[in-house]
Amino acid sequence: MGNPLSSLTGGGTNPAMDLPDPDTGLTPREKTAVRRIWDIVKADTKQNGVDLLVMFFEVNPSYQRHFKSFKDVPLKDLPRNSKFQAHCTSVMYALTSIVDNLDDTGCLVEMLTKLGQNHHRHGISRQEFIDLKTTVLKLLKKKLGSKFTTEDEAAWNKTLDVAYSVIFKGLDKSQGSGSK
Repeated sequence: MGNPLSSLTGGGTNPAMDLPDPDTGLTPREKTAVRRIWDIVKADTKQNGVDLLVMFFEVNPSYQRHFKSFKDVPLKDLPRNSKFQAHCTSVMYALTSIVDNLDDTGCLVEMLTKLGQNHHRHGISRQEFIDLKTTVLKLLKKKLGSKFTTEDEAAWNKTLDVAYSVIFKGLDKSQGSGSK
């Protein structure tokens, strides 16, 4: 029967839970934490996406210039803008795809490389991705409070670092090919 708390803690003391995936470096325990947290957040995908990008633009107002369809919309009006809501939902779906494909490295790499290439065409920089990561972590802390433990934060930080390493290769690949 095992430890009754193991389902809450991501496997209890099972040593296999701490063996890193050879491709991502993420352990099963970290993947479990990321999935558990994301299951809570994706229950309200659109609103959490809106909250994420509003927080992002509050801290980084100049980044809004990249979005033709809502670059001139005042920050206070963004949450009611349907084009903004649609993009927020797309960002959340991209994060969901990362979480859903943590065990399918081939698919994850292809998806994230393409994401990097697509964002290069829109003039998005590494720094803007790094700033988005900071905002994602802030949002998770704000929304989940004590449910977002230091272990969860470390797992999310590591997961986003892994994802960004591939996205950045896509950004660089586009840059090297001269595509615009």
